[in-house]
Amino acid sequence: MSMEKARAHLASFGLEGRIQEFTVSSATVGLAAEAVGCEPARIAKTLSFENGDGSILVVAAGDAKVDNRKFKDRFGRKAKMLSADEVEARIGHGVGGVCPFGVRDGVEVYTDASLQRFDTVYPAAGTAASAVRLSCEELYEASGSRGWVDVCKGWG
Repeated sequence: MSMEKARAHLASFGLEGRIQEFTVSSATVGLAAEAVGCEPARIAKTLSFENGDGSILVVAAGDAKVDNRKFKDRFGRKAKMLSADEVEARIGHGVGGVCPFGVRDGVEVYTDASLQRFDTVYPAAGTAASAVRLSCEELYEASGSRGWVDVCKGWG
């Protein structure tokens, strides 16, 4: 179901043909980089955070880590990740396949500046064995991003 939601969402942007499905897991940055055949930093990981009744997704480079101070300064709240049990119910995709495409209502998507150093990035496409090749502009538009943010550290 999750892959179909992501595929339908990407189809509305003419990007569904870029989805790659694997016979191996791509559930972590390292596994996704191996499956895709790219450096781990180019994997656009989607991180899920608590936001009261809603949720915040931050799509960041694979080598970036959330900076708690920057997150709090930007969003006005502590960076509290959703538990594995909460992710699918609140976002619409399960752990390992979380992506910013075809998410539930009330989910706010943001793209992190750590991605902007790349021409091409690879977010998941709804399952723990998928990815989609996108430019940063395509990712920004197709994700419905509310803006570029700078809430990560340790990259570059």
